[in-house]
Amino acid sequence: MERPERTIAFRRVVDLTHPVKPGIPLWPGDPPVQFETTASIPAEGYFLRRFSMGEHSGTHISMPSALFDQGLGPDSIPPEALIAPAVVIDSRSGASMDPDHALSVEDFAEWERRHGKIAAGSIVLLLTGWGRYWDEPERFINLGADGLMHTPGFSSEAVTFLLEERAATGIGIDTHGVDAGRDTGLEASRAALSRGALVLECLNNLDQLPATGATLVVGRLPLVGGSGSPASVLALAP
Repeated sequence: MERPERTIAFRRVVDLTHPVKPGIPLWPGDPPVQFETTASIPAEGYFLRRFSMGEHSGTHISMPSALFDQGLGPDSIPPEALIAPAVVIDSRSGASMDPDHALSVEDFAEWERRHGKIAAGSIVLLLTGWGRYWDEPERFINLGADGLMHTPGFSSEAVTFLLEERAATGIGIDTHGVDAGRDTGLEASRAALSRGALVLECLNNLDQLPATGATLVVGRLPLVGGSGSPASVLALAP
């Protein structure tokens, strides 16, 4: 069966990807980002480095295999799932008052009163404003004396609502995880990944996107047997 032709209209391309370099914020316990020069122009006539980083470092995709035995990895993502309309929920006000702020179903109701019903097939992005701390790794991770990361995110109820009631295909956020700091069981992640949703974390420049109308184009490394993948995420914006 021939698929219908689809077109995407846009005026701007917004890069939602953080540059990769040593010293970026890392989830506690994750391996550091490292680069090693293996060939130089004076010696070999060309420049080449090797690099290593965790699968969940920098702007990245989290996969079901990160939390579930026999879960799918990044090599299993259908190509068509990597291009989708974006919905942006601005949660900067709540996050500024409470670093553990968790987006609720009621927050979606308020958003829909202003912007209309969340369209099926969308990837819903949470703008918390946390990206402004990217160059301050300790502030970005915000590890408290209790040993917990205090960062805003989605509630598990909100994720379930998005995927089941609005037929969203993914979620994303500008913090290091879609779970709010109070969600020590990673229940928001579990709600998303158990339903096969695309999960994007450590996004950049979400404040440059409109609430609706942009299209995400997500690049990933098809790492066989992986739990996630570094990602290059672009938004085609009106």
